[in-house]
Amino acid sequence: MFFLPEHWRRPQFREGITDQGSVAMGIAAWGLMTGVAMVQSGMSALEALLMTLIVYAGSAQLAAVPMITAGAPMWVILAAAFCVNLRFVVFSAHLRPYLMHLPRWQRMVSGYVTGDLSYVFFARRYPHPGTNAEELAQQQAYLMGNCAVNYLAWMVASVAGVFLANAVPLSWGLGFAGILALLGVLCSLASSRLRVLSAGVAGAAAVAAWALPLRLNILVAITSAVAICLLVEHLRGTEPGHA
Repeated sequence: MFFLPEHWRRPQFREGITDQGSVAMGIAAWGLMTGVAMVQSGMSALEALLMTLIVYAGSAQLAAVPMITAGAPMWVILAAAFCVNLRFVVFSAHLRPYLMHLPRWQRMVSGYVTGDLSYVFFARRYPHPGTNAEELAQQQAYLMGNCAVNYLAWMVASVAGVFLANAVPLSWGLGFAGILALLGVLCSLASSRLRVLSAGVAGAAAVAAWALPLRLNILVAITSAVAICLLVEHLRGTEPGHA
């Protein structure tokens, strides 16, 4: 973890800080907008703070907030947040061989603090897990340096957004800034035809189902994208040469 001194002494920890530092301003802007959005949607400052500290997932928070405002049932809110964060199941499955040597509590904390861009930077830097204890320790140090910047940038900005929400006028266009931030993340992750297809299907489904109550169009979009991806993967697997 980034609070363990043995990581701080390794150069990989500082390299992780440097890499994540290149996008820290964007993460902070997204966190500020999310904090403001939670309070301006009607949540109390305490509720917004607890959600920030416990959930620590901007996309899930932004998906849940309009549903909370609309009075959606709890199961709908939890289902939407669960679906939005399903990508972290894939992330954790990929990171498993990198982290299985750690005690369970460290693996759980590592999963909690690892965000989208932390995973992207780490997977790009280390495409394969270490083959010995020293290599695994270096990789862990890099991941924790990366996560430290991500966590601090998000939390500081989000908490600031909660407390400054009533001082931030709607004319600043933070909602539109949030959309741009999400589009930036989307474009950076659209690295394959399948991902582009899933994004297109999700967007089309969300627009087509816009009239549904309780923001259920979000669930429709996620379900449609997952279904089409599973279908495409199945068809690929049945093609000659893919068995």
